[in-house]
Amino acid sequence: MIDESSYDRIRMAQWLAGRARSDGLRRRDVLRALGVAGALAVVPAMSAVVPAVPAAAAGPIVKPLPPELFDVFGGNAEMRWESMRDQGFHTPVDRFFVRDHTATALVDPNTWRLRLFGAGLRGAPSRENAVEFSLARLRRLPSVSVSAFVECAGNGRSFFATQQNTPVPGTQWRLGAVGVARWRGVRLATVLRLAGLRASAVDVLPEGLDAEFVSNGVNLGHVRRPLPIAKALRDVLLAYEMNGEPLPPDHGAPVRLVVPSWVGVANIKWVGDVEVADTPLFSPFNTQLYRLYGPRYPAEGAPVTTQNVKSAFELPWQGATLAAGRTHLLRGRSWSGNGRIRDVRVSTDGGATWRRAHPRTAQRGGAAWLPWELPWRPEPGTYELIAAATDETGATQPTEVPFNTGGYLYGAQVRHAVTVA
Repeated sequence: MIDESSYDRIRMAQWLAGRARSDGLRRRDVLRALGVAGALAVVPAMSAVVPAVPAAAAGPIVKPLPPELFDVFGGNAEMRWESMRDQGFHTPVDRFFVRDHTATALVDPNTWRLRLFGAGLRGAPSRENAVEFSLARLRRLPSVSVSAFVECAGNGRSFFATQQNTPVPGTQWRLGAVGVARWRGVRLATVLRLAGLRASAVDVLPEGLDAEFVSNGVNLGHVRRPLPIAKALRDVLLAYEMNGEPLPPDHGAPVRLVVPSWVGVANIKWVGDVEVADTPLFSPFNTQLYRLYGPRYPAEGAPVTTQNVKSAFELPWQGATLAAGRTHLLRGRSWSGNGRIRDVRVSTDGGATWRRAHPRTAQRGGAAWLPWELPWRPEPGTYELIAAATDETGATQPTEVPFNTGGYLYGAQVRHAVTVA
């Protein structure tokens, strides 16, 4: 199934019937995490791991992080939106955001191996007899290129506090934890079939080679999150190039997963082992973390899967100033995990009136974004700009989103202050 919300309910029913398995969790932990035992999961208090305010120096990230391109949050770096104003459709690697659970892993591409195993494969039931692919072997397979965004599930988290007065812990991203790249690699479906995929396979569990993740004193192991086999076979990519160059370390070298339209945690970087299971799987990264808990959500929470609709102006968040007496082109980008952006409306007076923005490109890839612009000739004063996009399914940006304890999926309209002088 492509819709993980539906599949999540099936996983739970199979777990209760004894036909699902947890990875790194006791049965009691899964029941508690999903609300079955009458208790909520451990709230993902990421502020214990990642600072809530930008650090003065770059954390454990390899590439340079100049302040004109990034706001740095310890081991994470957010793209500054004004740095995209004169850029093309894709986000340059030098300003692509970085989200690490621990630190950037440095993996030797010559010794790296992709290892596939599990009961969902013929002849490779365990790690000891895994089917292996070297980088050279992957490069010999038929390749595809995909323009797709990767976005942290917590992108926009800071606006729960600043726009809705409901602060949540964790990295206080604005909207710069997103980027669109041209990814090249091999379809995961191709590799799964070469590895001997069984018809009985239901879940794929890729695991990263970065350090094990510790949250609030609990070791949750390597980052890993199950994918339903239908999604794995549909459009998931094992990417080894980014914007025409070998994948850089901060973005998952030598190989990462690209899972179009799904939240960033599904796009496993530095992928190594891949389990293919014939029973549904749980991991801490779809139970204790990356679920929606709050008064508007069911007790067992809701899975964080497909990204929602968002828009951002290519302007600084603080101190944005424009000159009076001339026409400016307000520029921005909108994207959605549901598909293509159909329409973008912009208000320059805090939502009192709206005008339709003009697309800047004919490229409207369903897993990418739509750059747009709007001419504006303002008088001196202080303004609140708002952009609201609608995608091809009719989903649009509301004025407010329901609170959740993890601060995930903030997709409401965001007010952007600008001074004209």
